[in-house]
This record gives sequence, C-alpha cells and structure tokens, in this order.
Amino acid sequence: MQLSIGDLARETGVSVRAIRHYDRHHLLTSTRACNGYRFFPPQAITQVRQIQRLINTGFSIAEICSFPDCMRMIEGAAFCPETQAVQYKRLADIERQISELESRRALLMATLAEGITR
Repeated sequence: MQLSIGDLARETGVSVRAIRHYDRHHLLTSTRACNGYRFFPPQAITQVRQIQRLINTGFSIAEICSFPDCMRMIEGAAFCPETQAVQYKRLADIERQISELESRRALLMATLAEGITR
C-alpha cells in the first residue's frame, strides 16, 4: 500500500514541506500519479524518522545524502563503519560548541556579579 504525502506526514509528524524537501534531495523514493501527486512506499515512514533523528543530532541534509543505506534506511541506526569518521567529527563539533557556550556563560555570570556588587 502506497502512502500519500499527507499520510506520510501524519504517520511521522513531519511537515509535508519537509517531506518534499527530502524527496527533492533523493532521501526518499516516491512515485507520481497521473495527477502529479506523490506516493511513498510504507518503508518511507522509517526513512523519515531516521532522517529526522540524524537532523536532530546535527547532520545536514547534504551529509545525510552522503550516508550509505545502513544509516539512512534503518530507523535507529546509530553506526555504520562508513560513517564513523563523520560521526566522531560531529561529536567533536558539538563538544567544542558546548565549551564555547560554557565560557560565554561564565563571562556573563561574572559580568552580572560585578553589576550586583557595585
């Protein structure tokens, strides 16, 4: 049974616009009816959920497009040997951002403390 784009959006909680975006980048496979409507296979539900999971961990659409099927087609897939390097790079980027934010927080707290004691 094929899913309409609206059905896929309802099943995954993702907007129709986002699904069109994923389809445009070939992250999903759709067929077109004679009226131009997109239809998706049932496994698109899993794919959309996995795409959302990867986006939520900080990967861009371009990066996700470069991932092998082991990362894009299996919901919850956390590791593929082919993506280990990019996953560790993403983790390092996140840790750097956390460190920068902690430094900014400390500076702001110190600035606020100075203002209170004056």
